[in-house]
Amino acid sequence: MTGFDVRWAQLPDGAALGDVPGVGIDAEDRVYAFTRGEHPVVVFDRDGRYLDSWGHGVFTAPHGLHVGSDGFLYCTDDGDNTVRKCTPDGTVVLTFGAPEPFMSGRPFCRCTNAALGPDGDIFVTDGYGNARVHRFSPDGDLIHSWGASGTDPGQFYIPHDVVCDAEGWVYVADRENHRIQVFDSGGELHAVWRDLHRPAALALSGGRMYVGELGPMFRSQVPFGPDLGARVSVLDGDGAVVDRFGAATVGTRPDQFVAPHGIAVDSRGDVYVGEVAHAAWPTYDDEPPPRDLTTLRKLRLP
Repeated sequence: MTGFDVRWAQLPDGAALGDVPGVGIDAEDRVYAFTRGEHPVVVFDRDGRYLDSWGHGVFTAPHGLHVGSDGFLYCTDDGDNTVRKCTPDGTVVLTFGAPEPFMSGRPFCRCTNAALGPDGDIFVTDGYGNARVHRFSPDGDLIHSWGASGTDPGQFYIPHDVVCDAEGWVYVADRENHRIQVFDSGGELHAVWRDLHRPAALALSGGRMYVGELGPMFRSQVPFGPDLGARVSVLDGDGAVVDRFGAATVGTRPDQFVAPHGIAVDSRGDVYVGEVAHAAWPTYDDEPPPRDLTTLRKLRLP
């Protein structure tokens, strides 16, 4: 039976996470929460015990976090249009990116996430103000870019997350087109996976794709639209949905999500979901959000 552990994260007295747009897990099953609260990166062990926090004064608008196979953390900041490569204790060893005009195609205009490919290249989705994927060398030099605004295959409407597998396939959450697009490392389209609603977060583990899906964007949709996101879906290697977790509607029960935005899977197959629940709350309710609104939880899957 699935366990929705909404009280998994054990914070020091007086501390609060705020929204958690990004989550990553390292080889020792340490969990890194990229937050919009007082402490930008908060580190836990797999049992939820607080270990450390860092990034104070570094980030403008935390968005995506990826723990690479090289052990470094790739932290994407859509506020200052950068990706920072950090050590697990928060030392920044590489920063790349610069503000570019809306839909210029040049990196970046509100980039959203980064992923390390098997050859060490870095792929970045860009994002809110562009409709591109950029491929960088390990030193942060631009190799090439692909994509354009639109709904046709290979185009994007908010490319929101990216992951790479060991074979070099690049999976992009094309959020507002309600699909995942699969490319080779050169940007050639291989497949399009559908049957999703606003896929915002991706994680690969054990041959399965774990997808955090956002709920409806407009309040008028909410009373009439159960089973429209605010859930975690599990896909097989061909993109077919094999399981889903979360209630049919948005809410604050343990089995309900508000706005899944970051996702990661540990070595035992448990899933960690970060939410931008405070930011999304006005979409669903005129009242202020509960003080204990869940923004990071653990799913113990069967």
